[in-house]
Amino acid sequence: MARRPILPLLVAVVVTFATATTLQGQPYTRIVSLAPSFTKSIDHLDAWDHLIGRTSFCQDNDSKEVEVVASAVKANIEKIISLKPDVVLASGLTHPKDIELLRKVGIKVEVIYSPKSFQEVCDQFIQIGEWTGKSEQARAIVNECWKTVEEITRENASRPSKKVFFQVGANPIFSVVPNTFMDDFITLLGAENIAGQLTGGTVTREFVIANNPDYIFIATMGIVGEEEVKIWKKYPNLTATRQGHIYIIDADKACQPIPSYFVETLQEMNRLMWGGKK
Repeated sequence: MARRPILPLLVAVVVTFATATTLQGQPYTRIVSLAPSFTKSIDHLDAWDHLIGRTSFCQDNDSKEVEVVASAVKANIEKIISLKPDVVLASGLTHPKDIELLRKVGIKVEVIYSPKSFQEVCDQFIQIGEWTGKSEQARAIVNECWKTVEEITRENASRPSKKVFFQVGANPIFSVVPNTFMDDFITLLGAENIAGQLTGGTVTREFVIANNPDYIFIATMGIVGEEEVKIWKKYPNLTATRQGHIYIIDADKACQPIPSYFVETLQEMNRLMWGGKK
């Protein structure tokens, strides 16, 4: 399989956010986050004191209580307006009408869409660093993450390619697909995604069996994840089953586009596949 060239270490990253400007050249100090990954990124940058609003799915920080202003997809517009934020960080799941309403009353909204690669994960993290006045810290974190990624990639460059199925949902079964940052877990390990030719993530068990992966990774889904492991073990002809290569991966880290979480997940998958360092 042709291996994708690895991007060089990020000494300087060009971030493609056309509207990315801070308040009169200064960091935003009153930020509302409408996605758990944005909130966690702010926390990783030691900028929690800049946060004034979050979703009910965001993990809190003991240093300062932050107002809950939204669910996963529905924002409380009145509450957000009352907080008088400098900026609202919205995701691709934020309802367009909510974004429009906020902008109509003069509140700045930055929309950050789901990244399609580890490179974009890093770009977005650096952008959040710039918005919070933590640019230098963000770049340092990203550079360290890239060093680890490139080390793992070099280690695996000469190893035989293995087929991987990375399951992130059940009922229906949902697979990691290309043009998502999670696909990079597979490609950066020099492996082949059995869903590599698909554009949508919904697959059948028959599809997985026909493609016979060497490894199956399942993002934690509580008891559902454990049940999926049991189900796959009922197919002895699967190479992954026969060789005992069915593993549960921490979804909280694997599914959140944050550089350090990506690297921790990549290290864990590398260890499970090749016995690499944790």
